[in-house]
Amino acid sequence: MCGIVAYSGPKDASKILLEGLVALEYRGYDSAGLVTTHSGIFKAVGPVAELKKKVPESVGGSTGIAHTRWATHGVPSELNAHPHEDCGKTIALVHNGIIENYQELKSALQKAGHTFSSETDTEVIAHLYESYKTAGKTPKDAFLATLRELEGTYGIALIDRAHPDVVLVACMGSPIVIGIGDGEHFIASDPSAIVRHTKKVLYLNDGEVAIVTPRECQVMTLGAKKISRAPETIEWEVEEAKKGGHAHFMLKEIMEGPEVLRTSARGRLRPEEGDVKLGGLLSITHELKRIKRITIVGCGSAYYAGLVGKYMLEEYAGIATDIDVGSEFRYRGLPLEEGAAVLAVSQSGETADTLASIREAKRRGLLTLGIVNVVGSTIARETDAGVYNHAGPEIGVASTKAFLSQLEVLALLTIFLGRQRHLSDTEAKRIAKELASIPEKVEKILKNVEPIKRAAERLKGATNALYIGRKYNMPIALEGALKLKEVSYVHAEGYGAGEMKHGPIAMIEPSFPTVAIAPRDSVYAKMISNIEEIKARKGPVIAVATEGDTEIAKKADEVIHIPETHEMLTPILSVVPLQLLAYYVGVAKGYNVDRPRNLAKSVTVE
Repeated sequence: MCGIVAYSGPKDASKILLEGLVALEYRGYDSAGLVTTHSGIFKAVGPVAELKKKVPESVGGSTGIAHTRWATHGVPSELNAHPHEDCGKTIALVHNGIIENYQELKSALQKAGHTFSSETDTEVIAHLYESYKTAGKTPKDAFLATLRELEGTYGIALIDRAHPDVVLVACMGSPIVIGIGDGEHFIASDPSAIVRHTKKVLYLNDGEVAIVTPRECQVMTLGAKKISRAPETIEWEVEEAKKGGHAHFMLKEIMEGPEVLRTSARGRLRPEEGDVKLGGLLSITHELKRIKRITIVGCGSAYYAGLVGKYMLEEYAGIATDIDVGSEFRYRGLPLEEGAAVLAVSQSGETADTLASIREAKRRGLLTLGIVNVVGSTIARETDAGVYNHAGPEIGVASTKAFLSQLEVLALLTIFLGRQRHLSDTEAKRIAKELASIPEKVEKILKNVEPIKRAAERLKGATNALYIGRKYNMPIALEGALKLKEVSYVHAEGYGAGEMKHGPIAMIEPSFPTVAIAPRDSVYAKMISNIEEIKARKGPVIAVATEGDTEIAKKADEVIHIPETHEMLTPILSVVPLQLLAYYVGVAKGYNVDRPRNLAKSVTVE
């Protein structure tokens, strides 16, 4: 979503700010802007490249702030783009999040004589700060007083031209990270904007404020109580955020799948013992033994990964498991009894609805767990315990390698919890050994993409498509359809194949293709029956099937084979060709698959 970059140090701020905005482009945005303490504000609608055209070679100023905006209040326009100023044009700020009481504040400020220039909720912050400065407060006290009046979520970076080397920063429900350099500080909503400059960082927690100058970074609470916290180290390299010779980040990240799977399991999976060590859960081992029910919460692809996890945990760990969309969880009044745990699945660790679900669970006194990719993210910090994916930065908006990692971590968690209960030694070893071999099997799929390209040729002219699967692969049908929608804009629906006669079969005709996920598993015969029903109505079928299955070729128009594996692990293999299928269709249609229209990588507002 929206991205923040700020800098205070000895260098030309505008160049550092523009570099940071480029690094944040993957998040999705509609406009961009920047300002230094020695320049006017520069804004542009569209990509950062349009903003660059407006920024002179020499702007001046070694302290500044910048932003990429994804519209919430007010249409995408230069007027509504950040930064925003006060009436006197001495204060400028950038903001991620939503100020829920902005209308009330705006009305009061207008009555006091303030004039507004935009339709945004953000602008009230500048005018509110101005009102406190005019009343004689110091920048720190004016900022704290302003923040105490705000209701909602925010990540804020504010500069005051009267104090040209200071950046005032605040965090409440929208991430902020501060990079510590040598006589300089970098501020961003995402580490990818600052990792090229420093790996030494401080993550602000909700309700924390920072006063940043080139020489120091003072962190405090909203009550002005000082906070002392050791910085953390970013573990990934800036090179990891580059395409590595591939045409698109999406393709690069799909191709990174095998190594991601190895990394996610490294030091955790013990195939010979049929056991798993998850260091992030060691502190709550006894609590985990007592849990009776798990509710998995996620949004988008993370929700579908959680749905696969539900099947895994119920069948092999013996734990009753619910799955809920993050945006619905806290509104349902779920009767979560003692002994229940809530597990959040989120690549970014900042997904607003998932984070809100965790906070609701904590309010009810429930154990909260997380499966998160971004170290130091809000969900990682606020859950009681959890497991990191270690998938590295994922730049493409459509999740690919992170989704694979989520499935693997859920499999690891299933073994871990299963061994605490009734999962037999023999079955645990069988799953663990097969899980250890999964990276090589994904590599095998990636080395034979021609059948996937042929299927993409058949699919690229379609207006609509149906994806079907059963049991473990029903969620993969949902995920496959989502990928096609995201990057090729082809309308696709994922369904449990058993639901065909309850509606979807009415759509089948020669121009309506179906992607059927039909590995040789416990529901294979039923999947074949569903394919037969589609072919009887002259619907074209693209099948994802197990290697060696020659019979399915007599029924499907195109067949994509995957290696044989344990039934519980088939989703890790079956989703890979569906990711590539969506990629090839999107590219064939001439779309930017890395940045699909209207979408953002990290949804940090409701």
